[in-house]
Amino acid sequence: MSLKYSTTTADYLVWSDAMNLIRKLTRDDNYMMSLLVALGCFTGLRISDILALHWFQIIDTDELCVTERKTGKLRVIRINSQLRSHIRECYEHIQPIGINAPVFVSRKGTIYSVQRINVILKQLKTKYHLRIGNISCHTLRKTFGRQVYTMNGDNAELALIKLMELFNHSSVSITKRYLGLRQEELLDTYDCLHF
Repeated sequence: MSLKYSTTTADYLVWSDAMNLIRKLTRDDNYMMSLLVALGCFTGLRISDILALHWFQIIDTDELCVTERKTGKLRVIRINSQLRSHIRECYEHIQPIGINAPVFVSRKGTIYSVQRINVILKQLKTKYHLRIGNISCHTLRKTFGRQVYTMNGDNAELALIKLMELFNHSSVSITKRYLGLRQEELLDTYDCLHF
C-alpha cells in the first residue's frame, strides 16, 4: 500500500514471468487469480472492465465485446485459442452458478473490489517471488502493452500506434510514457557517453 498523498506507478511483468505466474496459480488450484492475470495480460483491459465480466461474455468465444467503463467506447478483443482454452479450464474448476454469473466472485459471494485485487497481487508477488517493483491491477494492462511493443521490435512505431489506439491515448508520446519507454530512452542517453 502506498503512503498517503504519494504516487506510485505500477510496473509491468516480464511476459515470461506473467505466463509462469498464470501456470503456477493454476497448478496451485487458484483458478480465479490465474484467470484474472490471464485476462489482464491477454486483453489489456482495465481492471474495472475485467471485474465487470460475466461468463457468457468470455466462455467458448473468439471475441469479447466490452463497453469500457472509463471511456464509454466499445472495444472488440480477439480471444486466441490458448486463452480460450484457459478460460474453459478455469470455468470447469471454478464451477460458477451459471453462465450469466459474474466471473470474479469472492467466497463471500460479492464481486472482488479493485482494492482487494491489489492486496491479492501484492501477496502473489511475495509468494511467487515476482521480479517486479510496484505491482497493482494496472500491472496487467502494462504487461500487455509491453509485450505487444516487444513483439513488434522490428516495427516499434507501428506497435506504438496500435497501442495508442487500443489504450485510447491521444498521442504516441503518452503511450511511450505510459509504458515507461520515454524514461528508458532518456536514461539510455547516459549509456552513449564513453571515455
